[in-house]
Amino acid sequence: MSPLKRCKTGVPGLDEILGGGFIAERMYLIDGNPGAGKTTFAMQFLSQGVADGETCLYVTLSETAQELGSAAESHNWSLKGIEIVELIVDQSELEGEGQLTMLHASEVELTETTRKLIAAIDRCNPSRLVLDSLSEMRLLAQSSLRYRRQVLALKQLFLGRSCTVIMLDDRTAEGPDLQLHSIAHGVISLEAKSPPYGSMRRQLEVRKFRASDFSSGLHDFSIGHTGIKVFPRLVASDHLREYQQSLVRSNVKSLDDLMGGGIDRGTSTLLIGPPGCGKSTIATQYASAAALRGDHAAIFMFDETRAALLMRCKGIGMPVKEGDGPGEIRLRQIDPAEVSPGEFVTLVRAAVEEGGARVVVIDSLNGYLNSMPHDDYLNAQLHELLSYLNNTGVATFLIVAQSGLMGSAMSAPVEASYLADTVVVLRYFEHVGNVKKAISALKKRTGAHEEAIREIWFDENGIHLSEPLMRLRGILTGVPTEMDSQQGRPGRSDAAR
Repeated sequence: MSPLKRCKTGVPGLDEILGGGFIAERMYLIDGNPGAGKTTFAMQFLSQGVADGETCLYVTLSETAQELGSAAESHNWSLKGIEIVELIVDQSELEGEGQLTMLHASEVELTETTRKLIAAIDRCNPSRLVLDSLSEMRLLAQSSLRYRRQVLALKQLFLGRSCTVIMLDDRTAEGPDLQLHSIAHGVISLEAKSPPYGSMRRQLEVRKFRASDFSSGLHDFSIGHTGIKVFPRLVASDHLREYQQSLVRSNVKSLDDLMGGGIDRGTSTLLIGPPGCGKSTIATQYASAAALRGDHAAIFMFDETRAALLMRCKGIGMPVKEGDGPGEIRLRQIDPAEVSPGEFVTLVRAAVEEGGARVVVIDSLNGYLNSMPHDDYLNAQLHELLSYLNNTGVATFLIVAQSGLMGSAMSAPVEASYLADTVVVLRYFEHVGNVKKAISALKKRTGAHEEAIREIWFDENGIHLSEPLMRLRGILTGVPTEMDSQQGRPGRSDAAR
């Protein structure tokens, strides 16, 4: 059996969802509320046809050619090569008494509209056609039976002319128009929702696609100066890659010793602790060390600005060479109010698949949580993203800032420790009138690690870790008790290590 002929949609990301694009010479329905992006979708579809050397026709029953031209100009597009036919019935055609004495005006309009549509198709013989919109034909038909017959007749007309057709519907009917869904070969729904704060969140769903597999579920998309861009929902099992097992080292010997020699490729590490304790600095150290070895690393910052990160790295003598190639670090600042979760996943995928990133830092999960429209889906999306990064051999570092500074009352906004392969905890603690920092590896699935707690500090020479704090008990509570090394009981010595 020969493979079905496909035609590109012209919408980045959608062909991946559809398994290669629309099946050619079939009829598809694009539905969505006004402002969802249907007209933009249609123009991208026809623009792709022009680029492929096909004959393209845009039939409009509502918007004028001038309005369509203005919409194209807003995206810096040219409608050259796309023939636009306006099927807006002239009122003068309905003023004759003979027409109105026997037939209702709507019947005359529908007949005239259909006649003009067929004439336009006969004249252009298009390979791609857009009909905008079916809501006008629904109003003209008045009865559901006549409307269905009219659409079925158009379907047979299109299929006999080797034409790929897109019909637009703005959902003006009460409830979903299931008649259209049953007639069309494929149905794509566009949704647009406004969150309490931030930009509009847009999602696309392929509800039907005959004779072909497709990626189901909701997919985020955006509308920008270049038009619609779809961000396919990530399925980690579709991205398996062979890679060589090795350790990712930080180039700080005491830190690598704490981690049992280093972090394994294809694993995720969670750095958790109060604000300002050094989580981001440790993660950046791994990225910097990877770049010095000739690998590429990517840091996605939700909370900290690029300028602040570079200043902090300069203060401790940590080299950061920005760029998208080997031996460089890509710094990407993310605005959670403007970037959807699907777009963020696409940015991470691009860093890995196009940039070749071997170390990825997400700073922080607190910011990632704020980018989610519904908190219930955070863990599911995060699990899929981490599985994808693990499958591609990337060492991932996740940062979670806890609320509070000291004591046992600190809490995290999301429970992600069970998702990570390695968990590193940082804490403030008081000792001899000073506030110090401690670090400990609580979990490492892929190998052994130190069970001790070490003090950690930062200066102009980099990151430093002490020997294990053997004579302090209760460090993680923030107020430790010093132990007498000989008798194993609280003592008064100032030596903590």
